Amino acid sequence: MSARDAESAMLARCAVVARQASQSAQDQREANVFRLAAMVVRSRFPGESQRLMQASERYFASYPHDRLAPADVVRKGWVLSLPRLRDMLSHKLYGH
Repeated sequence: MSARDAESAMLARCAVVARQASQSAQDQREANVFRLAAMVVRSRFPGESQRLMQASERYFASYPHDRLAPADVVRKGWVLSLPRLRDMLSHKLYGH
């Protein structure tokens, strides 16, 4: 899977989780990306942000040591940049 395909898949997963309250992160990567996504879309999408954060927190309740600083999430390549994450996820959440 290319980096672009992986990013697209993660954005699609973020959009699904942002819309469904019962979702949880499936692994460390998702939990940290959901947490970061919740932070960057909070002002535009407060409800979706809350659901992303809850999905992340459900994972971290079982694996607290898996939580990473935002800079580490970017350094690992799970998110290319915070502005890009905000813009692309906002685009998905607006339904475009």
